[in-house]
Amino acid sequence: MPNHKSAEKRVRQSEKRRVINRGNRSKVRTYIKKVRVALDSGKSDEIQSVLPETISVIDKAVQKGVMHKNAAARYKSRLTLEANQAAK
Repeated sequence: MPNHKSAEKRVRQSEKRRVINRGNRSKVRTYIKKVRVALDSGKSDEIQSVLPETISVIDKAVQKGVMHKNAAARYKSRLTLEANQAAK
């Protein structure tokens, strides 16, 4: 339990940020799943439409501080490689 007014405020702020971060992280994971489902289905037009959206969501997560920039780069790189191999 916080003992000071400022500590109580910090608890409130932390809880708000936790909920926001959780939602953003969930959104990133959902979009990555969409790309993987499209890759499994093998529909190149679906892959080409979902991949740019996913990359955009990942970049926004980095800007919001939800994901580290190197982790985001790794995800984007691997998804793009898989999409390019599926297009062949």
